Amino acid sequence: MNSILVVEDDIIINGGICLFLEKQGYQVASALSMAEAEDLLEKGYTNDLSNGLNNKHIVNKFDLVLLDINLPDGSGLDLCTKIRETSGIFIIFLTSNDTEENMIEGFNYGCDDYISKPFSLEILGQRIKAVLRRGSVQQENNQCFSYKGLSVDFKKMSVTENGIPVKLSSTEFKLLSCLIENKGQVLTRTTLLEKIWDCDANFVDENTLSVYIRRLRQKLEPDHGNPIYIITVFGIGYTFGE
Repeated sequence: MNSILVVEDDIIINGGICLFLEKQGYQVASALSMAEAEDLLEKGYTNDLSNGLNNKHIVNKFDLVLLDINLPDGSGLDLCTKIRETSGIFIIFLTSNDTEENMIEGFNYGCDDYISKPFSLEILGQRIKAVLRRGSVQQENNQCFSYKGLSVDFKKMSVTENGIPVKLSSTEFKLLSCLIENKGQVLTRTTLLEKIWDCDANFVDENTLSVYIRRLRQKLEPDHGNPIYIITVFGIGYTFGE
């Protein structure tokens, strides 16, 4: 059973999401602030109903965090940064900051998806399923891949560029893995959307792939303007390497 932490300061919205997710079969915990979220992420969660929300299971870790950006004691962007320092846990931002610039900023901070308020709970459920599905198909082999200065350990989900560790989100790693697995082939944008974000691209914002490609290049390419790893094939899609 997957476990989800809902970080949302509006108690009505938080409670509604938690109730919906529990009915979908998830273990759910809730936090109304950044401090509560950090405590739950560090310690797991217990049978504490003092805030009126249903934290009724004990877990060692969460599989996914639904994270509001505007919290009463800090920014969800900062919490995302802290999580990314030690974990590749899936993160979906839930926020009323709905401009393209806001979304790009969220992806740059390392989120796996970005949902603007107001949103349908059914669509939220589908987006969660799509994100969790990516984790279930991560490579299980022990092989390592090296190309020029880039090294990838698929088992450990670790990446280095010229010996320097590179922190990738789960989705960024999945996208990189997909390109590497198909080295020598050109993958269309549609193919990548289907492979990475579910067979139904209706649940993915139109420019999500472009944002992730840009973010990967920022993290991996020695020269962002002249990529050597992720190559654009204009009018078609992308390929890995020469």
